[in-house]
Amino acid sequence: MEFEAYGMLSLLPVIIAILLAFVTKNVILSLFLGALTGVFIINGLHPIDSVTTFIGDYVFVQLTDNYNAAVIALLVFIGGFVSLMEKSGGAMAFAKSVSKYINTRMKAKFATWFGGIIIFFSDIGTPLIVGPIFESTYDKLKISREKLAWILDSTATPVAVLIPFIGWGIYIMGLINEEFERLGIAESDFSAYMNAWPYFVYPILAVLIVPVVILMKKDFGPMRTAEKRTVEGGERYWPNAAPLRQPAAPDLQTENNSRPVLIWLPLAVLFVTLFGLLIPEGFPFEAVSGSTFRVALSTAYLFASITLIILMLIFKVHTFKASFEIYTTGMQRMLNVIVIIVLAWAIGMVLEEMGTANYIVQVIDDNIPLSIIPMLIFIVGAVMAFASGTSWGTFAIMLPIAIPIAAQLDISIYICIGAVISAGIFGDHCSPISDSTILSSTGAGSDHIDHVKTQLPMALLNGAITVIALFVGTLTDSPLVVFGAIILMIISVFIMSRLPNKKTVSE
Repeated sequence: MEFEAYGMLSLLPVIIAILLAFVTKNVILSLFLGALTGVFIINGLHPIDSVTTFIGDYVFVQLTDNYNAAVIALLVFIGGFVSLMEKSGGAMAFAKSVSKYINTRMKAKFATWFGGIIIFFSDIGTPLIVGPIFESTYDKLKISREKLAWILDSTATPVAVLIPFIGWGIYIMGLINEEFERLGIAESDFSAYMNAWPYFVYPILAVLIVPVVILMKKDFGPMRTAEKRTVEGGERYWPNAAPLRQPAAPDLQTENNSRPVLIWLPLAVLFVTLFGLLIPEGFPFEAVSGSTFRVALSTAYLFASITLIILMLIFKVHTFKASFEIYTTGMQRMLNVIVIIVLAWAIGMVLEEMGTANYIVQVIDDNIPLSIIPMLIFIVGAVMAFASGTSWGTFAIMLPIAIPIAAQLDISIYICIGAVISAGIFGDHCSPISDSTILSSTGAGSDHIDHVKTQLPMALLNGAITVIALFVGTLTDSPLVVFGAIILMIISVFIMSRLPNKKTVSE
């Protein structure tokens, strides 16, 4: 078998990819050098031959695969649509239209949370669109900027990763499908994603802890102290704070001409088109093939984009030339994601040829209880995401390892997928160098370190509950474990809020 030939050397591509992700914070470089190292080993350290083999037999092969080409095309359609939505001003117009009804602290927090969920199509756009809209309301109602940053961060990547038909979901399904094809698993990537969805424990908890804290009217840890500072002292920031906000010059034409219809009508067209094409295929009562799903989704995004461009012309938000440039620029922005996923496919192919999963299974077998494997996957992935500041890179490196291990050890593949996704988002939330964490501080106009400090106890609480849920889920093989995790989170928030600290802030 392959692992007998390479032994510990089969771990080298993974180790190099992880270490370089820690050191360089560059996912593309890490994946490239990790995969190339594996090809060097396979080819007997012949440099020229190894490079040409890597490009021809690993990278080009991935690009010419029918499934992979469809995923890349879909990501391009998504990139164009997201860019149009971000530049249309529709989200801001929608928020302003309801702002007059937001006159209490609770309403303001719920409006921010709901706004973050509405902007599900762009994890980057969520904090930069929603934050500036509500910051003046938060100041007026004496809610800390740290609370605003936390709510923005909780509805950015955690929401995005839970949606199967946007860039995050398509990216994850692409990684899943690649491993399923290698393992000979007939299940579609969409079906696997949905079956694994209940085990995306951390993202689910991250989204739901916000309304729990709001309804209980209690905070804990540094967040409680920050809220006390704002309510009792009227201070927006701590004395030595350095807010990240670097406001861009407002686009007056977009602000004045945009309407709420520019956000809800394109999304309505997206959903109607998508389900209109899938329902005749038996969805949601019958399994829909991945290719059918991707064609329907690509069509839906194209129609939604056309609708949005027409609306921008009607309301004179942008000219046709400007709108089309925004669309194509959004497509180009997906290049980074496309390179990452192609390299992720390539390193997965290298690891399969070297028998990395087989070797890990051999080491684990009879040495480590199978019930803690998903927990270990979560911990390793979380450390990687924290140190590198990227969940995308964590998914790219960990899924090609976790899925084959689960298949060979007869552990639930869905739980192991959930462990990787949870790890990526958890590490991302805790990391001060994560782009989503930085953008949340920026969108809220908060001091970045203060945001990290106040969010950390919430993240650690949900992370600990995730570990417990993965362990119980492995023993029971039941997706209902997510409901137990939610109940445990609610109880834990209540207990934490009653621990001695500062005086609890009333709403």
